[in-house]
Amino acid sequence: MQIQLEDQMITLHVQYAKRKKMSVQIDGSDLITVKVPTGTSEESIRSAVEGLGPKILEKLRSNAAARQVPKVKEYQGEETYLYLGKEHALHELIATGGMNAEELKLALKKFYIASLKKIVAERITRYQAQLKVKPKSIEIVESRTKWGSCSFDKKLTFNYRLAMAPPEVIDYVIIHELCHLLHMNHDRSFWRRLGSVMPDYKEKEAYLARQGQFMTL
Repeated sequence: MQIQLEDQMITLHVQYAKRKKMSVQIDGSDLITVKVPTGTSEESIRSAVEGLGPKILEKLRSNAAARQVPKVKEYQGEETYLYLGKEHALHELIATGGMNAEELKLALKKFYIASLKKIVAERITRYQAQLKVKPKSIEIVESRTKWGSCSFDKKLTFNYRLAMAPPEVIDYVIIHELCHLLHMNHDRSFWRRLGSVMPDYKEKEAYLARQGQFMTL
């Protein structure tokens, strides 16, 4: 659903469920999710969202400002670090005692690599069965340009920085690369097969496009 707020066209992702009240959530990638009671009319949703217009636009402006210049991590103080789409204090992810900034950075990288390796191993089993494909090998790597890749000899690689993304975004990259085992190019057949497994894959692409610059050490 789309709605005009001032001079901006806003896309709303409406979710109907058994609930009493409506809620509006905006994540760091500007995805606006409106959760409403089953049976709520479109007119009621539009009216409620229009009433929240100033707050929504302020949040979107705040997101845009935050995206302009990624902060350089110093590995000290009150900094937070992304893991599975959420911010965590460094000590919540790794042991921090007795290490300098460079050692902490390396330890965090190893944590992301190990975590993503485990996550991919668990998730890929489900999707390869659904797609009826099986990769020859899976590797967690470091890449500045790709979140995942599939070679002609059926070897899959995944960027360790994906550990910073929400689980559903990791799933998207897994499904994307598995679909390349069926279609090496990004042709219509590829996107159709991907969409059959994850209909909302464009939302996941948008997240990576907007938030990817912040998913770094």
